[in-house]
Amino acid sequence: MTKEQLNKRIRYLLIFFISALALSGITAFPLVWELSILNKYLGQDTYASTIFPALSNFIAYVNRGLIETDENYPFLFYGTDWLAFAHIIIAIAFIGPFKDPVRNKWVIDFGIINCLLIFPLALIMGNIRGIPFFWQVLDCSFGILGLIPLLLIKKYIKQLEKYDH
Repeated sequence: MTKEQLNKRIRYLLIFFISALALSGITAFPLVWELSILNKYLGQDTYASTIFPALSNFIAYVNRGLIETDENYPFLFYGTDWLAFAHIIIAIAFIGPFKDPVRNKWVIDFGIINCLLIFPLALIMGNIRGIPFFWQVLDCSFGILGLIPLLLIKKYIKQLEKYDH
């Protein structure tokens, strides 16, 4: 593969990763609205509840919790606003490898470490917070989905480094 092809692949993967990371953060802002839509199609008394009753019950439970929190304690959502902000800021950090992948390869390692840390966080804190196991596994899937492009980028950067030596 040529240097130009490697750079192109790295940039495409980074565009995907940056976009997915920023989008996942942005979705933390309208939680009440999002869960009301999810509840409408996957919550209790929907066709999905006959196929996945545990999932439907959990979605309805979370939806009720968010509605009650929004009505009585809206300041708690300030925490998820900061979560969204952190996603966006971390996504911005990946502009460094977009500009110069070899010099900023540490950002890719940082991302890989973060993706790996999703697993203990989801499984330990999910258990402590009473999150159903199937939802913890769904959260872990974000670590896997992040690892795939980052590991490819790391591989391509190693190939790119050979051109610089």
